[in-house]
Amino acid sequence: MSGRHEPATVTAYPDGPLIVRGDVQLETADGEPIERHRKTLALCRCGLSAIKPFCDGTHKAAGFRTDD
Repeated sequence: MSGRHEPATVTAYPDGPLIVRGDVQLETADGEPIERHRKTLALCRCGLSAIKPFCDGTHKAAGFRTDD
């Protein structure tokens, strides 16, 4: 995405998405690349997002909870 390489980090937010920062290549289950439009991404982990694999905030209304 950018000219410089940043180490990738994945942060699991309590009761929310996975936040991905840095240089990563996202792919579908079939190995097709998923185009990134942002440097930082929020990935759905509740399974209810209408824009999977990205988070659309549906977890809040659904009451999604993670284990501590």
